[in-house]
Amino acid sequence: MVGRVGDVFKALADPTRRAILDELTERDGQTLFEICGRLTMKHGLGSSRQAVSQHLDVLEAAGLVEARREGRYKFHHINTEPLEPIVERWLRRRGSA
Repeated sequence: MVGRVGDVFKALADPTRRAILDELTERDGQTLFEICGRLTMKHGLGSSRQAVSQHLDVLEAAGLVEARREGRYKFHHINTEPLEPIVERWLRRRGSA
């Protein structure tokens, strides 16, 4: 569990990855092409598709993004479950004290 939480913090440390999660929170189930377009238009980020793909790989490794294939398209979905130990550790404990 400790390694997994470390992966989550590493994934969240990068502002582009946080922007990707923001976009998936706003509109879940996007393709790489859609994510790239939204990052450019809404956040002014001019990352290449390869760079965004690498960011998605980090988010997937941390469990924050899940991908599913449909034909030649790969759809990305946010998964907030890996954030639960963080919420439990610092937010819920504080509320019950």
